[in-house]
Amino acid sequence: MPTLRAAVILAVFLTVTLILIPVQWLGVTLRLPYIRALPHAYHRFVAWLFGIHIRVIGARPKVEGGAKGALLLANHTGWMDIVIFSAVMPLSFIAKSEVNTWPFFGTLARLQRTIFVTRARRSETGATTDQLRERLRQGDTLVLFAEGTSSDGNDVLPFKSALLGAAETAEIIVQPVSTAYTGIHGIPMGRENRPLFAWYGDMELVPHLWEALKAGPLDVVVEFHPPMDTADRKELAKTAERLVRAGQVRALAGQT
Repeated sequence: MPTLRAAVILAVFLTVTLILIPVQWLGVTLRLPYIRALPHAYHRFVAWLFGIHIRVIGARPKVEGGAKGALLLANHTGWMDIVIFSAVMPLSFIAKSEVNTWPFFGTLARLQRTIFVTRARRSETGATTDQLRERLRQGDTLVLFAEGTSSDGNDVLPFKSALLGAAETAEIIVQPVSTAYTGIHGIPMGRENRPLFAWYGDMELVPHLWEALKAGPLDVVVEFHPPMDTADRKELAKTAERLVRAGQVRALAGQT
């Protein structure tokens, strides 16, 4: 039964995705108004299809109708975070440059207007920061997985500050966000089960996606912490890391 369920989910996912790819491509190419709303609606559907139940705590940033964008500083557990965050509100992501070369998933990332970062080249940090600042000034909401990589979902890794220069000078909202994978089939999830959904290390993406779909419905807690005053980027990283870690600990302990 789990295999049949996963096969049906995957078939529906691929069908809907292939139908919507040219629609979003046209919107991005012609800069049509729906290019933010369509990925949000699509990922709400994907979250429902995959059985991802999201509980949101705290206030989302309010950027609609204004020029002030929002930079969300979040922990990263794996590919499901893309679905989760996009289902919560319209936004784009900041991702490593390798994602741009991935078959299929790289296309989806580009259509969501992802900003790709070459982390190994410090010389490109300034140009990337300028790109982030411009997108934020346009009123976009961007998610930065500040750990720089994904983890097993049981802890938060140190936040990196290299790309936070965009928050030092731009008039934007900077808001930490915690995510925690808390349950499976409605039952609290233990540390040993979290790797069923956490994608990290040298795991292969497609086999992991298949196993996650077979594992069953997932419960997730997303907590928006209060916006922060933009300040020194290193202090910003430390404070955001502390808030995000505390939020994850509360969620995993069932205290939210």
